[in-house]
Amino acid sequence: MIGRLSGTLLEKHPPQIVVDVNGVGYEVDVPMSTLYNLPATGERVTLLIHFAVREDAQQLFGFLTASERDTFRQLIKISGVGPKLALSVLSGLSVQDLAHAVALQEAGRLTKIPGVGKKTAERLLLELKGKLADEIGAGAGIVARGAGGDVLHALLALGYSEKEAALAVKQLPEGVAVEEGIRLALKSLAKV
Repeated sequence: MIGRLSGTLLEKHPPQIVVDVNGVGYEVDVPMSTLYNLPATGERVTLLIHFAVREDAQQLFGFLTASERDTFRQLIKISGVGPKLALSVLSGLSVQDLAHAVALQEAGRLTKIPGVGKKTAERLLLELKGKLADEIGAGAGIVARGAGGDVLHALLALGYSEKEAALAVKQLPEGVAVEEGIRLALKSLAKV
């Protein structure tokens, strides 16, 4: 089983790249989030690999971070979600954004991803619930439990960016009620 590749990046043909490892060129499918962060062709690259063996193919899927690979593996365990759709999900949302959408049960964010319909989005939300909790807050410090999640949702609905809303929610005292949390968050956003 192949778990990691280190070599020279030869080609980029989204969503596939070719990595030369000691004279052998490996074709690796990558999500757009990984593709955008790759070095220029001719440079050295190290990818974490998910090696899939099917009846008709052997495929390599590459990721720059362990959280991307772990999330990919969680996605392909879900009935009806294959590697192509899992790559599409990771190309459309970062791992933190996906975890946030799952925590707040936002099917609308998932249906914006090509290939994800309403039923698939609902299945993703159901199957991933509680499995991506470690990723929440790894990015912008999003609080998605209790009143913090409701306050965050309210700020997003009012048109604030995720970054602004997450920062305002992060500054809230613990155990604050929803109405008070919204008031305090709007007050802190007004100062900016």
